Amino acid sequence: MATDLIRYDLLVQEALRGVVKRVLEDTVREGLRGEHHYYVTFRTNAPGVRLSERMRERYPDEMTIILQHQFWGLSVTEQAFEVGLSFSGVRERLLIPFEALTGFFDPSVQFGLKFEAQEAGSEVGANDAGEPPPAPAKLAPLPAAKPGAKPVTGREPGATKESKPAP
Repeated sequence: MATDLIRYDLLVQEALRGVVKRVLEDTVREGLRGEHHYYVTFRTNAPGVRLSERMRERYPDEMTIILQHQFWGLSVTEQAFEVGLSFSGVRERLLIPFEALTGFFDPSVQFGLKFEAQEAGSEVGANDAGEPPPAPAKLAPLPAAKPGAKPVTGREPGATKESKPAP
């Protein structure tokens, strides 16, 4: 079999992560529509993931968050999304690069995606010569927020549709 120099596997993973990005961007603009809500699973030890030390200790490898009723401050960039959640009454702000995702599920319509999690130095997908595949391109750092940019937020926990978002 010929060596896949195009890396279709990586192209498909990138495209599927783009689906999640688009869904989250739509959620920022329009809120959760109908009964839609999302279970997002990610590697907590992946490069660029930002969460508190308390949460990192509790979930050293992988974590699933639910974006349904109690989240706020959802923002999306090309490389990541950021969201506020409450864990046992403690408010947390998480930054999750799309490259860290391992799963996405919308139970309202039974739609799910599973992403390949390749560890550094993994031999998965080695070519016929036994060499590991070329590494994917490095991501650029997240850009800083523009001064005066209008923040987009979800509703505060327990808020009604008429409630104003948190400052």
